[in-house]
Amino acid sequence: MNRHDTAPPTGRRTTPPPTRPIPLTWLYAPGDRPGIVQKALASGADVVIVDLEDAVAPDRRAYALDATADLLADPQPVPVHVRVHAPRDIPTLASLPGLVALRVPKVTHPTDIGRIAELSQGLPLYPLLENALAVEHAYAIATAHPSVHGIALGEADLRADLGVRDDRGLDWPRSRIVVAARAAALPPPAQSVHPHVRDLDALAADCARGRAMGFLGRAAIHPRQLPVIERAYLPAPDEIAAAEKVVKAAESCHDGAFVLPDGRFVDAAVVTGARRVLALAARRS
Repeated sequence: MNRHDTAPPTGRRTTPPPTRPIPLTWLYAPGDRPGIVQKALASGADVVIVDLEDAVAPDRRAYALDATADLLADPQPVPVHVRVHAPRDIPTLASLPGLVALRVPKVTHPTDIGRIAELSQGLPLYPLLENALAVEHAYAIATAHPSVHGIALGEADLRADLGVRDDRGLDWPRSRIVVAARAAALPPPAQSVHPHVRDLDALAADCARGRAMGFLGRAAIHPRQLPVIERAYLPAPDEIAAAEKVVKAAESCHDGAFVLPDGRFVDAAVVTGARRVLALAARRS
């Protein structure tokens, strides 16, 4: 039976979220240090994530919430997300003009999203999957509520939960959320942060691997990481040239699938991928 012959499960997104440029760089800044947040806003990051959770000591969380609310009382020059510490933070933040979305840590079950959505007044939600149970529920979380606009892994907590000693141990969870996001008609997830802020060569290599796995963009914890991430995720000149050939040929061919002069077979899926490459390439200008 074709999946379109049956009604979608409760909460499933039947159409993609509104089309917007997909960010490549997401820079975290601690909510209890307003000066660093201001520097993050001027860093060139596509999105700034004000962190009220792991980056803030427990005895400073109340101050961090107040300082973040003061900042977001006005619109900001770049999109600002807030990673909340607990649901009780949300009523203070939800109606602020400078807040674009909420990042929700330690989501383990789709019912968690329903409770958050009730508090968030329609703000886009980005659940963070940080343990084994969350990974098992990835698709259910991604489709739990129309307010979910993306999912991502919290790899530090997941690594501890799984007892992973080698980065290869996270390959399956990473692929799992890439597939879950695609199945839910969400944007490709961004990679989790790379904790070694001075090892930019390792960051570039890891971003290349993440891109090959289907991720798009990456969270960062220092501004020096931003240009490395962007370069890694922008298409190379040869990719752009190949995509241009595909799109140009598709525009002149109305017979569905076709073969390029170099022998490459092209169908609708290949054309869609080529157009995605060109959309990313436009960022270079």
